[in-house]
Amino acid sequence: MEFSAWDHRIDTFYREEFAAHDPERTVAAMSHLLGTLQADDAGALVPFEMAGVHDSLGLEDDAVPLYREALSAGLDASHAARARIQLASTLRNLGQMDEAIELLSVPAEGDLEPARKAFLALALHSAGRPDEALREAIEGIVPSLTRYQRSLAAYAAALTGAHTE
Repeated sequence: MEFSAWDHRIDTFYREEFAAHDPERTVAAMSHLLGTLQADDAGALVPFEMAGVHDSLGLEDDAVPLYREALSAGLDASHAARARIQLASTLRNLGQMDEAIELLSVPAEGDLEPARKAFLALALHSAGRPDEALREAIEGIVPSLTRYQRSLAAYAAALTGAHTE
């Protein structure tokens, strides 16, 4: 199965079937959807998607071991980056800032990189490191700017005493 097709099915699930007020039904619906995966595709995706649905339902303590299982089972690069971001966000919510920051220190590819930097900024802020947090947040938006990239990159670096070229 192509992950883009799978991701579309997951997006549809969250739009049409996710019910925060009914966790049992929501988890059962996700389990049913996961049962439609081909065996070759199911390995790491099953715990990853189950972690996500538990997380979305506010069941963070149940989500953490599932994220860890998915990461150790070998997700593709895009899903692994998403799992690290989601696990780190959950750990931040649970007060585990150091591990959240460590997970978010791994760069993500493509369109996930700005999200990684935003979640890293949140984790740094929660850890009492506001200058580093602001730097990550600014650096996360610099590539999308049409003007002032160099200036903002320099100002961001100056927040933590780093140098830019």
